[in-house]
Formats: sequence, structure tokens, C-alpha cells
Amino acid sequence: MLEHVELFFKSIFIDNMVFAVFLGMCSYLAVSKKVSTAVGLGAAVIFVLAVTVPLNWLLDQYLLRDGALVWLGPEYADYNLSFLSFILFIATIATMVQLVEIVVEKFSPSLYNSLGIFLPLIAVNCAILGGSLFMQAREIPSLGLAFNYGVSSGIGWFLAILAIAAIREKIRYSNVPAPLRGLGITFIITGLMGIGFQSFGGMLTGDNEPPEGADTTTAKTIEEKEVEKEIKDDEKAVSYNEIINE
Repeated sequence: MLEHVELFFKSIFIDNMVFAVFLGMCSYLAVSKKVSTAVGLGAAVIFVLAVTVPLNWLLDQYLLRDGALVWLGPEYADYNLSFLSFILFIATIATMVQLVEIVVEKFSPSLYNSLGIFLPLIAVNCAILGGSLFMQAREIPSLGLAFNYGVSSGIGWFLAILAIAAIREKIRYSNVPAPLRGLGITFIITGLMGIGFQSFGGMLTGDNEPPEGADTTTAKTIEEKEVEKEIKDDEKAVSYNEIINE
């Protein structure tokens, strides 16, 4: 349970798709002019990541990685289909995006028209593919954690585009200098928000204890020297007081 909670918050704040690894910036900047549109696209991204990351985890575990085909028989143990990762991952993502596009067009035509070309472009959104590739690179051990990672990564991207959309709606009526209006001030705000999200890293993972097995010889040597210096200073002070008393 603790592992799920840690992965959830780490994916949202420390490894945020937009502010930490800068993935999905094109749709993040283009569809963040209105909160309503940002919410629709963010929900679509959460759904696609929540479905595709676990599906691609299954593909990676039972088809793509080295020795994954051993379940077919011992003669297949030496097969390595990892070179097909990009093709199969993108095929899975494209299938789910088409499903999302059909559902949105059926039940919310206004949102479908607002999102425009950026809804089908989720299929080639680097944040979506990045979720599956990061899952593969980090060797997430279980299907449940893969689903957790997909959902939390989607929520992180959703919070990023929702926050910038809300800010952009407000600054539309602010006195922004002419050279910075539009994308200029948006990039500045994104950078400041990125710094803010990066600060969560120390809160969730930072500590003052040295890693297990780390070499503490240098630290001990420094402490011993400081103690010896204090002792010598005390001895000098005592000697000086004795001389004065005499």
C-alpha cells in the first residue's frame, strides 16, 4: 500500500510530465486558453494513460522483453522482441485515442469542436508514449503499480494544464507588457510553476541521513578534528587563566 501511495505522489509532483520532463508541451500550450477545454483534454489524457500503461505493461512482460515468450515453451526463451516496443506501444495508444475521440464526439460535440485537432493528436502526444516508456524503463513490477503510474501521470498532466489555463484566463485582463503577451508570459509562468513542482522533490524524498553503506569516514574525520580543536582551545584558555592568577 505504501508503495502505491509513494508512486502516486511521486508521479504527480516529482516526475510531473510537464514540469519535470517537459512532455506534452504542444497541447499543454495550445489547449490551455480556457479552463473548460483544459479539463476536457486533461480527462482524456488521464483515461488514455490509465488504459494504455497497464496494457503496454502486459505487452512488455509477456511479449517484448528478453525471455518474455518463455510461457509459450522453453524453446522461445531466447527470443527478444524489445525492438517492437515503439510500434506496439503506439498501436495501443492510437487504438485508445480513437475510442476516446468517438466517445467525446458522441456525447459532447461542443468539447469535440473545442479540442479540434489536438484530440486525435493525443495519439502522438509524447506524454502518452512517455508514460509507457518510463514504465518500461523503471521496470514497474506489477500490473497494479502500472495502472497506478498511468493514472497518477495523467493526473499530474491534468493539474498542469488546469493550473496554466486558470492563470491564463486571469491574466487575460491583466496589464501584461506587450512583448510578453501570449506565449511569452505563458512560458515564464510555466517555468515558475516548474520550479515550484520541483521543490516537492525534497519534501517527498529528501533527508539528512547518508545512504545505507555510504562511506562516512570523511564525516567522522571532520568531527574528530573539530573535537580536538575544541579541546586544545579549552587547554589554552585554562593555561592563560593560570598565568593571570600567578
